[in-house]
Amino acid sequence: MKKIFLLIAGFALVFAVIKYNQPAEENTIITPAPPPSPQVAAPLEIIATGLQIPWDVDFLPDGEILVTERPGNLLVIDQEKKVIKISGVRQTAEGGLMGLAVHPEFSKNRWIYLYITSQSGRGVINRVERYRLENNDLSERTVIIDNIPGSEVHDGGQIEFGPPTPAGSGQVEHYLYISNGDAGNQSLAQDKNSLAGKILRLRDDGSLPADNPFGNAVYSMGHRNPQGLAWDSSGRLWSTEHGPSGLQTGHDELNLVEKGKNYGWPLVRGDEERAGMTKPFIHSGASETWAPAGLAFHNGKLYFAGLRGQTLYAADSQNAAAGLQKFFMKTYGRLRAVKSSAEGLYFTTSNRDGRGQPKDGDDKLILVRDPGALK
Repeated sequence: MKKIFLLIAGFALVFAVIKYNQPAEENTIITPAPPPSPQVAAPLEIIATGLQIPWDVDFLPDGEILVTERPGNLLVIDQEKKVIKISGVRQTAEGGLMGLAVHPEFSKNRWIYLYITSQSGRGVINRVERYRLENNDLSERTVIIDNIPGSEVHDGGQIEFGPPTPAGSGQVEHYLYISNGDAGNQSLAQDKNSLAGKILRLRDDGSLPADNPFGNAVYSMGHRNPQGLAWDSSGRLWSTEHGPSGLQTGHDELNLVEKGKNYGWPLVRGDEERAGMTKPFIHSGASETWAPAGLAFHNGKLYFAGLRGQTLYAADSQNAAAGLQKFFMKTYGRLRAVKSSAEGLYFTTSNRDGRGQPKDGDDKLILVRDPGALK
């Protein structure tokens, strides 16, 4: 009887050791189990569900979260969700209500900026509008830039304020940067006089900075469909960009964007070289497609979302050879927005955009409280 008991105990011990040493599921954050405490924050938190193709995220000084939805809704999320309908939005295959930027001096002027696809005659155009947001209502609608070439595809759509720029007498101003696709017309990306296939730079009232390189709103050119915009801790501008589709899919890019530079589309791609054109910092190659979207700089790394890649990617901005880290691969489906905040890193899903497979609760706004702990 004693031998049987010892044998059973031995099997139990072996089973416990095997179970204890099994690898954790991919993309799970492992932390020691702390004692129960209301101060302990979950490493990943779903902030909102049931969203309609969320495209961009930004934050108000009082902690409220703003989210744009492509059909034309601006969401104000706090303890509850307030929906503000934006008029004049036309949702297309890739366009609609897209980019969102809160003015750095919002506490003083209450300004927010929206990137909108709209109908113009028989065609489609994009524009950036400024509003005053107060008590969950919008007023003082002002067009900042209009008649950006639009299409069913390749509408770009990201807008972001850059670092403060000296403006004399101890003052600073904040320039607004805008990513625009080639609107399905490749040749426009190489036309300095067209706003398509470019990254633009404007003052916050829509006027031109005096040192823009081509005497118009264009800051850089030769882009196919640039998406996310973000600045690193050294004040350098980065952008994600979709490469070719169809039979030539791949060659998605992460670019270090500099004033006046030409990034080559449609004349070069990947590591191809041509005089006067700048190669990407990294690209996906011909055998992989990221379809990169939102981009954020957080604690020394560049994080960007993959739509077709269905992954959150991280890159070392100092070392292209380090390659990419990949998180949440196919866990949440298509990913769109990525934004950094004091709370951590926010990202959204985009499974209801007609190209994904919606899951329960889609689309979602998700917060990763400690991106550095991702494995």
